[in-house]
Amino acid sequence: MTFFESIAACFAKYADFSGRASRSEFWWWSLFVILATIAAEIVSSKLSGLFSLATLLPSLAVGSRRLHDVNKSGWLQLLYFIPIIGWLLLAYWSAKEAEEPNRF
Repeated sequence: MTFFESIAACFAKYADFSGRASRSEFWWWSLFVILATIAAEIVSSKLSGLFSLATLLPSLAVGSRRLHDVNKSGWLQLLYFIPIIGWLLLAYWSAKEAEEPNRF
């Protein structure tokens, strides 16, 4: 999946927490959010805040779908609240190849 296909897919599945997301879809989306947030912050901190708010739900949705692809529950995103250990676990699972068979 290309950069622009990933962005289009994530906005098309704005609040779709079911199904699966490939590694490329997740990582391209993450790169887009980071770069766009930096660009918005350069313009205005209010704009950056609005952009972050607008992309929060699709970011959670693609994160949930990515965890489904490695046969984990989307609720494991709550590990983001545990510094370092939670972040490392989620980064590992996000970089992992898809698991087959898969319950999702």
